Amino acid sequence: MNISEILSTKFTEFDIGTPLSKVAGAFENQELDAVVVTDGDEYRGVVSRRQLASSSNQPSAKVGSQVQHVPTVERTEDVREVARLMIGSDAKTLPVLDEDRIFGVVTADAILEAVRPFLDAVTVEDAYSTKLVSTTPEATIGKTLNLLRESGIAHLPVIDGDELVGIVSLYDVIEFTTRGGSKSQGGSSGSFGGRGRSGGSHGGFGAREGDSDRMLDLPVRNLMSDVVVTVRRSAPLDEVVETMFEHEVSSLVVTADQTGEPVGIITKTDVIEALTWERDDRNAVQVFGLDLLEGMDYDDVSALIESVTSKYGEMSVIKASIELQEHKEQSRGVPLVLARIRLVTDRGYFTADGEGYGATHALRLAANAVERQLLKGKTYGQSKKQSDAESQEHLYGWWLSG
Repeated sequence: MNISEILSTKFTEFDIGTPLSKVAGAFENQELDAVVVTDGDEYRGVVSRRQLASSSNQPSAKVGSQVQHVPTVERTEDVREVARLMIGSDAKTLPVLDEDRIFGVVTADAILEAVRPFLDAVTVEDAYSTKLVSTTPEATIGKTLNLLRESGIAHLPVIDGDELVGIVSLYDVIEFTTRGGSKSQGGSSGSFGGRGRSGGSHGGFGAREGDSDRMLDLPVRNLMSDVVVTVRRSAPLDEVVETMFEHEVSSLVVTADQTGEPVGIITKTDVIEALTWERDDRNAVQVFGLDLLEGMDYDDVSALIESVTSKYGEMSVIKASIELQEHKEQSRGVPLVLARIRLVTDRGYFTADGEGYGATHALRLAANAVERQLLKGKTYGQSKKQSDAESQEHLYGWWLSG
């Protein structure tokens, strides 16, 4: 199965000199997840809605300062390879090339819609993040915003004792704080996890005009949605995707089948990652752009990752994704290369970039950055349960027949 029938030729493009305020306006007025950024006729990267919401740049800053370098794909690229590239680059929108020009984009939603009928072979149990990052109703909006940004997530369940009482999104917090905390009445027409909407009642607070410090000191119960979309741990992934599309959300809180207790979270990224599983994908070191490496092969890259992670005790690497992307810029004939390493371990997520002249140099810089994170204990998410081998083979089978 390739992307020729699911790509979209409709996309929004900005030059690198465009003010971020104009880009933010595009996200508000359109159902966009990301915009393409160019420098003249040259593709430079993308800027995502989540990336812009998480940034602290001034509106007068240029969009070029927020560019994320993500790989491009051809019109006939295999869906499974595109899923791998999305996971490797941490992007839900990839530009599609035709004769070296941007022809369109392919999105995670388009892929999920196309493969949804085949996802009944694997359950939430196999793919969800087992440690739930959450907050409490009394936590301040300021602390909640910091937790969202530090954890690299967009939605945060609100738990009171053992009870799931609400959900708050990064987009709601950003909108509330940047627009002066002004609300005419509680409530919103959207569903949590949509384009900046949490859905349900916001707790019924009236108009508030105040400085940012006062707003950040308010309890999150004033902003959270009390409507939370959940899914059973035993539910198949096709049901997960259907629920996400029905409620216009990008993540679901996972509950135990018997007790209904919140036990984790599953996101669109988790489902996309399930598409990248291999039949024998045990310690799963995936390398995209291996041909760019000079003097190194796959075994050398695997050994590098092992050498970095083996220094820190009992750490199990569930998934390692390495992406290499070559830029046009060169120095003495050697191209500038971006290397991105993403580790999923039993101690959390670790991700880092390295940019240098030559892929090997860039990769070693990225590895050094990951090593520094390991030393500091800095993670970008929660560890994920390793998938069951039999379930992986069931899922892998549909690719053979597709």
